[in-house]
Amino acid sequence: MNIRLYHPDSIVANSTNLLSKEHTHYIINVMRLKRGSIVNVFNNEGEWESEIVFLDKDRVEVKYLKKVKEYQKKNKIELAICLVKKNPMETILQKATELGVSKIIPIISERTEIKELNHDRAKKIVIEATEQSNQMLPPEILEITKLKDFLKNLDESTKLLFADINSKDYLSVEKLKNFKSLCILIGPEGDFSSSERQSILSFPRVVPFTMSKNILRSDTAVISAISLVNFINNYP
Repeated sequence: MNIRLYHPDSIVANSTNLLSKEHTHYIINVMRLKRGSIVNVFNNEGEWESEIVFLDKDRVEVKYLKKVKEYQKKNKIELAICLVKKNPMETILQKATELGVSKIIPIISERTEIKELNHDRAKKIVIEATEQSNQMLPPEILEITKLKDFLKNLDESTKLLFADINSKDYLSVEKLKNFKSLCILIGPEGDFSSSERQSILSFPRVVPFTMSKNILRSDTAVISAISLVNFINNYP
């Protein structure tokens, strides 16, 4: 089994480094590795084959041996998601990461019942999902923003893909061309209000689209929408 650990700081060949408290617990108590075991450590500089050179009950030190993979930029797919309850929200964070989004934007709308997100917990979830899905960089998680502020501040190089249960239009290659990044917008469980829908649909770079005749829960909608965009763009 190839064990991968995300390390945000710079990695230098043949240097040693103490693992974080979480990674130390994982190495010792979960995977029960020993001194001399090989793990891979990665970040946006690349991935390094590394050896455990010291191991104690609360301390693990690794030596970076050789680079085995270069960093490749992520797909420029962002996810704007109205906050939902804890369990589906954690599923959304995990699956969106596995499917390769580069940024997650938590949103509060008129019908959003949940107003908070545990950012430390969210960051831990996306890092673990990055480690397990063979990717190199966890998605950036932005601060919570109101829908109107999100629309106002969306970068001009980004096209907004609005998963709209009232739309009868399908996504196509043509609709996704000529933009540096794509942002998928998923509404709350009770959908957007009529005034919010009007604001979204009047946005100059919006593409409303349908995914299903059925009404999907937020976590299902996220997985379906990202998978659809990946498929259309022929992303790996």
